[in-house]
Amino acid sequence: MQEQDFSKKQDFPGTTGNLFDLALHRAIAIQKIPAYIFALILFLLAFAIDQTRWALTTGLFAFFCLDWLLITSLPWANKSYGPSRPTVLILAVLRSLAALFPLFISLPLEGLGTLLVLYGFWIEPHRIRVTRVSFISPKLPAGQSFSVLHLGDLHLERITARERQLSSLIAELKPDLILFSGDFINLSYLRDPQAWREVREVIQDWQTPHGAYVVTGSPAVDLDDVMPTLLDGLPIHWLKNDKVTLDINGLPVNLFGLSCSHKPFVDGPQLKALAANREANFSILLYHSPDLAPITAQTGIDLQLSGHTHGGQVRLPLIGALFTGSLYGKAFEAGRMQLDQLTLYITRGIGMEGAAAPRVRFLCPPEIILWKISGPGQS
Repeated sequence: MQEQDFSKKQDFPGTTGNLFDLALHRAIAIQKIPAYIFALILFLLAFAIDQTRWALTTGLFAFFCLDWLLITSLPWANKSYGPSRPTVLILAVLRSLAALFPLFISLPLEGLGTLLVLYGFWIEPHRIRVTRVSFISPKLPAGQSFSVLHLGDLHLERITARERQLSSLIAELKPDLILFSGDFINLSYLRDPQAWREVREVIQDWQTPHGAYVVTGSPAVDLDDVMPTLLDGLPIHWLKNDKVTLDINGLPVNLFGLSCSHKPFVDGPQLKALAANREANFSILLYHSPDLAPITAQTGIDLQLSGHTHGGQVRLPLIGALFTGSLYGKAFEAGRMQLDQLTLYITRGIGMEGAAAPRVRFLCPPEIILWKISGPGQS
């Protein structure tokens, strides 16, 4: 993939004031609508589909209210903590489109919609998948290996069963090294002291024989004045445009950690300067966004670990992610890809987007990635 010039672009993902960020924050105004007025809006939406059949209006309104109940119940169940009404309104519009079909088609679609709400909001976001990946490099001695656990996009609101599962998986997998590619807190809780405390409670369990290294994520999420509070006193190594050489089981590894501005034309020169005098060891770049990869591929770095896209959170068969948050669009969605000699991995992340964004995942479960990195002769 060729590097593109974004220096004249005005709107960057992951920054405050971009169109997506503005839409997420302005939509929170829907949450302030009084419940009885919001219920009336839902009823009028159902009524607008077919003013002649009250049974259809009543049934559709009932589905709207069931969605409202299911989404409103998520915080009570300690699942997720987003505003309910923006999500319910989105679901109501989608249900209204389905209601335009003949009844024998629309009724099953509405029932299927309820099942999808249950699965997408209540089940899939709360089951972390472990993705196991191998990397064989001639830069490492034959027959020797080490393991790296890549985590990304925690986006914590409150500690839930998902975060407890994360701690259990780390203890079970026993990686040699943990690398976190940014976004600690959910957008809705950036200045919430309780969220800060609970982030610290989660990341203090990131203990491995060779430590845990982190970088900050999007500037709109990992705020400069909050990050020291989150990490102070914890056994976590915060890389801020740094390079360290690690000795992992006797194997020298260059680790680069770059703060993310989401502007490749700003961060790229910093990376090139860091990598200019690197030793000829196996090298990893920890950087929040995948958008730097075309530049990283020019530096001789072997592996870039990134996140940010969440895999889209909602994916459809054959289509994939509906939205990626990448300057390169759907070229950088999720998973492993090769750019010349560089291997890039984009994690689907652990948590979910905040503000008014639905706390939903569909065909895009949260993941953590366990890498086995070895020399020739191992798989």
